Formats: sequence, structure tokens, C-alpha cells
Amino acid sequence: MKKQLTTNDSDQLLKILKLRFEKNMHRHNSIEWDSVQKRLEENPEKLWSIQQMEQTGGEPDVVDFDSKTNEYLFFDCSTESPNERRSYCYDFEAQESRKKFKPENNAIDVAKAMGIELLTETQYRALQELGNFDTKTSSWIQTPENIRKLGGALFADFRYDTVFVYHNGAQSYYAARGFRGCLKV
Repeated sequence: MKKQLTTNDSDQLLKILKLRFEKNMHRHNSIEWDSVQKRLEENPEKLWSIQQMEQTGGEPDVVDFDSKTNEYLFFDCSTESPNERRSYCYDFEAQESRKKFKPENNAIDVAKAMGIELLTETQYRALQELGNFDTKTSSWIQTPENIRKLGGALFADFRYDTVFVYHNGAQSYYAARGFRGCLKV
């Protein structure tokens, strides 16, 4: 599968990203758009992944620059968990374990196909410093292996002016639970 956008699609996506970037300077006030755009143009497969984030309702935006790895971090910044990535259980093992009413897919595999990763708990908490996200929905987050081995998975949301991290059976899925992704460029 070719993971590259046409020139027209790239141009359109870069316009959307630039507008979002300029509208939300509080998310990245020490980062310059021209540097971000140059990096994206040098990495067309990453731009393809951002398009996947955009098409599924994630509203991706630059939220940080990691000077150690020299990478920009894009997170899904939609107010609620991305609409087109809800009603998924945590991973393939969980999906296969359901005997009845299997979900269409799972968060880990969909993220991998998009070329992104689920947010970690630390990243999720950092996102919440930039605004109030998931006030009506929740998002699966990366789960430590020891919890996953026991059948659980973690999700998070923002209620009562607080970030809550919870657990659930990895095979569970809900119409109001999706996942947020991170892309390093």
C-alpha cells in the first residue's frame, strides 16, 4: 500500500495544518510553522499518517519538539476522542477473545495501520495541559505489559477538572471510547 499523498492532497492538508497551528499557538508557542512544514515535506509517509489522523476526526496538531530526538510531536487534538476511531477494543488478542458482538477492529492495530501510536499516560496528561479534552468521551492509552498480561487495558478522560486514568477489560468497547494518537516527525 502506497503511503504517500498526491501533491494536491499534500498541499490541502498542509493548509489545514497551518491554519490549525496558527489558531492554537498556545500548544506550540516556541515552534515555527516553516520548520514543521519543511520536516513534513521531507517525510511524505508521515504526512500520509497525519492525513489518516485528520480523516478519522483527530484534528492533529504539533504539541512539542523533542530536542533529544530532533522530532516534532503531533497529537490528536480533537475536543473529544476521534469520532471515526471509537467502539474498538484495545488490541487483537482482546478482539479475538470476544465470543459475541466482536468490535469491528481494535485500537492498537488501527493505530499501527495509520503509522501512529496510542498516547502514553504521560502524553495524555501533557495534552490535558493544553486544553480540556475527552470531557464526554474517553481514550485508550498505552497499557503496561504487566496489566495487559492480566487481561486489562488503560483508558483516560477528563472529568471534574481532573485527568482520570482507569482500567477495563481489554476486550471491552464503547461508543464513547476511542483512542488518540501520537506521531513523531
